[in-house]
Amino acid sequence: MFVGKNIEFKTLKDFPQIHNIKEDGKTFEENATIKAKTVHKITNLPVLADDSGLEVHSINDEPGVYSARYAGDHDDVANNKKLLKKLSNKNDRSATFKTCLVLIKNSNKKLVVNGLLNGQILKEPKGNNGFGYDPLFYIPSMHKSLAEMSEADKNKISHRGQAIKKLFKDFDNWWIN
Repeated sequence: MFVGKNIEFKTLKDFPQIHNIKEDGKTFEENATIKAKTVHKITNLPVLADDSGLEVHSINDEPGVYSARYAGDHDDVANNKKLLKKLSNKNDRSATFKTCLVLIKNSNKKLVVNGLLNGQILKEPKGNNGFGYDPLFYIPSMHKSLAEMSEADKNKISHRGQAIKKLFKDFDNWWIN
């Protein structure tokens, strides 16, 4: 999406001095901002940070900001198992994947965009593509779980894809101001 903008992208792998960043925010935006500001302070470069997660409405929007560590530390199988157990007697299985992207540059001026994807939590995993909660997250309009979709199809509708489209739309104005 940024082809033609003459921007070189780096990842955290390019900065081995940056270790675990404590994500102790109460919202996706707070966590993305913590990450962006921390990396910006160390690198003095513009930074794009993401925080994403799953909110299941019938269980008080859990796992929310704890999505990756819901049942421990980044254990997808355990996270899915815990989620299914919590939903075992629930009829409402509606859920939303959320992404918040925060872009910070030298002025510390933030650009914040969000993306959402609504769906349902299945009673058992389906599909082998993707990661995290993808095998449980069913998209009724596609008649598939995210893990049953190709990466290209998933990117067209995903919460991250929606946020990136919004970011790209607002980027030029933000970058020059």
